[in-house]
Amino acid sequence: MRSDTFAVTFPVTFQVIEEAALLRHGSAALAERLPRHRSPAELAAIPDDRCLSTMTRRIFQAGLKHALVDEKWPAFEAAFAGFEPAAVAGLHDEDLEAMLENKSLIRHMGKILATRHNAKEMLAIAGEHGSFARFVAAWPATDVTGLWAFLAKRMKQLGGNSAPTFLRMIGKDTPIPTDSVVRALKHWDVCSGKPTSKSELARLQAAFNAWQIETGKPQAHLSQILAMSVD
Repeated sequence: MRSDTFAVTFPVTFQVIEEAALLRHGSAALAERLPRHRSPAELAAIPDDRCLSTMTRRIFQAGLKHALVDEKWPAFEAAFAGFEPAAVAGLHDEDLEAMLENKSLIRHMGKILATRHNAKEMLAIAGEHGSFARFVAAWPATDVTGLWAFLAKRMKQLGGNSAPTFLRMIGKDTPIPTDSVVRALKHWDVCSGKPTSKSELARLQAAFNAWQIETGKPQAHLSQILAMSVD
């Protein structure tokens, strides 16, 4: 979408939003909370076992205290053979069922099964693009909501905010529609609520694209500043 079209649809500029965030928190606090992200080259260099490990960690974090998942993660690494995708894809049903008896793990069969499915999908994507990380790195930030949709459809247990959160965890430049971001989008008349439909996600993407053109900031930073403009 052209930026002049955006100006008609979304009259607020990001300068106004950032000024509100600075007024609430100050420049030092704002800078301290800006998330890190990797360059496409850095992102493409991540081994796929680390992508699968991070994806699985995010899936198990959903609905649980992150500290609990982090404490148990060494046991997950051992149980899933270091998350090497071919090894995980080759696990038998009996192997996965045995994990339900392993008290060192979080024993959620749906998420355990999803890990094997996701390993198989990751291998297929890597076969087409050289590696899963290269595929993610090459996806343009101007359509990152399209990547959310792709991952939610192709993988299991990556619906809601799990896909963008996983991408942020591995360093992909992406906003995340957290509750604070959604409140800010409503406050600044960009969206009426949490974006879920294709049209709402397109509107969200158009807003971030225009703000990125305006400011030159990464979309991950825009997302954090937006959240801090109201919370």
